[in-house]
Amino acid sequence: MRTPAQNAELALLLEVAGTPKPGNVDREREYPDLRFEHFLAGAVGARDGLDAAADGAAVGEAFERAVDGMSDQRGGNTQFGALLLLVPLVRAADDLTPEGATAVVEDTTVEDAADFYRAFDHVDVDAGDLPEDAEALDVRRGSDAVPDIRERGLTLYDVMTESADRDGVAREWVGGFERTFRAADRIAAGDGPLPGRAADTFLWLLSRRPDTFVAKQHGPEAARSVMVRAQEAREGGPDLVAAFADSLVESGVNPGTTADLVAGALFVALERDGVAV
Repeated sequence: MRTPAQNAELALLLEVAGTPKPGNVDREREYPDLRFEHFLAGAVGARDGLDAAADGAAVGEAFERAVDGMSDQRGGNTQFGALLLLVPLVRAADDLTPEGATAVVEDTTVEDAADFYRAFDHVDVDAGDLPEDAEALDVRRGSDAVPDIRERGLTLYDVMTESADRDGVAREWVGGFERTFRAADRIAAGDGPLPGRAADTFLWLLSRRPDTFVAKQHGPEAARSVMVRAQEAREGGPDLVAAFADSLVESGVNPGTTADLVAGALFVALERDGVAV
């Protein structure tokens, strides 16, 4: 029987193995500087932090350790957002429900927030434009922002609340992981190999809400256009989905937040629902 940390690692591996995932690296599509193997290495490298979360370590500490290990490959940031979902879900494994996960994140501390900012020292993350009054808390400052975090007494849950209007992973934290659990239900109810169910769920999620990572990189109108194209691809069948996937990779449009949600959903399906591999 797999442990929660093993299921979280497996979720990361299954997520990148799903294809097609329009705009994202999968086993058939890569970017020149971000390859399938980088995601495999990132998943394996994150395991120490996932084990720490399963053993009861603080969320921030476990997350920073997971990101540190994940970054030990030459592709850079492969699964930062996915780990930000997975770490509290692994901590909540004994009560893997929206209520249980919410209790974990609401219990985070100022030191968890400090460790979250330290995690940015390990990778470059595209945070997009921030409100002017949020400059002191810019995640791109990494550990340099820790004194401001402590001065303001912000917990990690507080930091996620500040970001929830523009970041889909933060929105999960403060919204009971609603999309993650809904996607997990879809994966658990599906048929066929798990990577295929993951890819199908990815497209389903992408067709229902604009991806916030696309919005950060290319603007809200581009994110909405990608959502509409995902809807059309789902209606048009496999050939149109494949063409849509190729076009997003060619244009450098990456719905990364949607992929993060699928990784979290795969973990829930494996751990809570006992989906077999």
